[in-house]
Amino acid sequence: MEGVRYDKWAAGLVDEAMRRERSAVLQAEPYERTDSRKGLANGFKPKTLATRIGLITFQVPQVRSGVDFYPSSLEKGIRSEQALKLALAEMYVQGVSTRKVATVVEELCGSSVSSTQVSKCAAKLDAELQTWRNRPLASFPYLVLDARYEKVRHAGCLVDCAILIALGVDEAGKRTILGVSVALSEAEAHWRQFLSSLQQRGLHGVSYIVSDDHMGLGAARAAVFPSVPWQRCQFHLQQNAQAYVPRLELRAQVAEDIRTIFNSPDRPCAQARLKTIVAKHATKAPKLAAWMEENLPQAFTVFSLPTPHQRKLRTSNALERVNQEIKRRTRVASLFPNEASVLRLVTALLVEISEQWETGKIYLNMKSLNQPQT
Repeated sequence: MEGVRYDKWAAGLVDEAMRRERSAVLQAEPYERTDSRKGLANGFKPKTLATRIGLITFQVPQVRSGVDFYPSSLEKGIRSEQALKLALAEMYVQGVSTRKVATVVEELCGSSVSSTQVSKCAAKLDAELQTWRNRPLASFPYLVLDARYEKVRHAGCLVDCAILIALGVDEAGKRTILGVSVALSEAEAHWRQFLSSLQQRGLHGVSYIVSDDHMGLGAARAAVFPSVPWQRCQFHLQQNAQAYVPRLELRAQVAEDIRTIFNSPDRPCAQARLKTIVAKHATKAPKLAAWMEENLPQAFTVFSLPTPHQRKLRTSNALERVNQEIKRRTRVASLFPNEASVLRLVTALLVEISEQWETGKIYLNMKSLNQPQT
């Protein structure tokens, strides 16, 4: 197909599909006289959209005589892209946009956008995402929890909004995003409500939870999953330890010492190495030694898992790539006009990620899960 202009080819294909869709809605072909006709065609209106192959101008069919019609070809798209456009449009409509946002809205949504258009599109997408957030759950032996923050306008002020995310590994070894929740704080009440909602949707069979030591999560986890072992994320513990290192030149050595503890072959070896490392730093860095002795054992729960599972479940990094993808999208908006807007975008992105996982490769081989550990 040398010399083919793909933008013109794509435009022609979509234009023809839109013309056929209009005929189906009107129940009549162009210029056809029939008693079943529902309305009248009213020409075409050019619309330029930014696509993955560049800017393309489509000829959008118009109708009149009271028929509600807009081509589904232009309504369809990746959920997260739709949600991002809506977030920007909401900022624009509510008067909180920057000049940059207004420019982006014009490029993505057309020369103007009304609050009615935003509300209509948001309602349609929100219904789909709400159904996903409320879908029934099943047995998930492994549960990974994490939280992040996004800037949201609330009561005229800019505040940090907490986004709670739960990932599960099912009995077949596949990863799934179980749920997401947005609130103005990471308090125990928010975590407890979120975890309880997972149970109410049918989550059961949880035998292991991994997360960082998030504010409010400990008490909520103990209330909702009182007998489930908890693993504190080793990656975050490594980072937390640096705050207790008294001198810069010691940081690399302390990091290596902690790695040797976490890389132990089993819990007894880890405990023995911890004791040695604590003694090593007790004189020159007593606060560090005390902190390590109290906190590092919270990262030893992973040794109870089958050896092939330990490396992937000793941290909450299974959600780290997810958070990076969320950040990549949310930084375009920089701030959100309300909690509903950020929940819409994050949910849409999580739906797409979860669908990829569920139809992709197995994350863990679960055959060894019920085998006794030595």
